[in-house]
Amino acid sequence: MPLSSPFADRGAGCSDRGSASLEFLTAGLLMLVPLVYLILTLGAIQSAALATEGAARQAARVFVQAESTAAGTTAALRALELALADHGIEAEGTSLAISCAPRPDACHTRRGWVTVEVAARVPLPLVPPVFDLRVPLAVPVEASATQQVSRFWGAR
Repeated sequence: MPLSSPFADRGAGCSDRGSASLEFLTAGLLMLVPLVYLILTLGAIQSAALATEGAARQAARVFVQAESTAAGTTAALRALELALADHGIEAEGTSLAISCAPRPDACHTRRGWVTVEVAARVPLPLVPPVFDLRVPLAVPVEASATQQVSRFWGAR
């Protein structure tokens, strides 16, 4: 009696030989491509978050050390552009808001508080801006920083 294999009953045209590697590559690519895109997107958002936080902190620092409100605003804008450029973000789409307490009309009062808010939009990676879609192609990122004006301000 000849020994028979349990797989011997298969038809000649139903061979699965060699399809495991094809299935592995297909499933691997279907999972790998979105995962790589997710990593790129999260990296871009994290870089923008670090850039806006650093820009807000540095802009608040240079504003409270400036001689006047006009000089402080100019220095804050320069600090914003520099901090964003370090992370490869264009300063065109960003906004800078400076508010003061306890007197909003006089930012450089001794022991006053200056709050700087920076808002930027991070474009999604690998998405060309030519699409006129109704979905946002950018992620908004915001940061704020508060610095206190020195109690010796104006005593120079």
